[in-house]
Amino acid sequence: MTAKSNTRSTARLAAVQALFQHDMEKTPVPRLLKEFHDHRLGAEIEDAQYRPVEVDFFDDVVVGVSEKRDEIDALIAEKLASGWSMGRLDKTMLQILRAGAFELMARDDVPTGTVISEYVDVAHAFFDKKDSGFINGLLDTIAKQVRGS
Repeated sequence: MTAKSNTRSTARLAAVQALFQHDMEKTPVPRLLKEFHDHRLGAEIEDAQYRPVEVDFFDDVVVGVSEKRDEIDALIAEKLASGWSMGRLDKTMLQILRAGAFELMARDDVPTGTVISEYVDVAHAFFDKKDSGFINGLLDTIAKQVRGS
């Protein structure tokens, strides 16, 4: 794994955490970004050093999801199985799907396989194999629609 991909992996995890906070607390995005920049990204908290983060990439994902949320949510909702709704999704899972869908839609510089595997890795931090597989399948379906791959 290259240093750049490692800092992007950390940025993706931090973005999911920031999006979760934004969703739960309605923290305005500029304040949320400042809080993460000042206190979380690359910071040392309780003797634990956070891994380096590609800050611009983190910002792009958080701001991009925020700005395109309605479009992203419509895309996710149409890919859910019959009987499933956005409201049924776990809040953390929803943020992982939103961030992954945003990258697939807006970050052509990142290969499809990288986007999907990175967010499946993020999912492993929170969920079991079954839920991670769900995220993999949904992001793969979204990728086929938005990237044709």
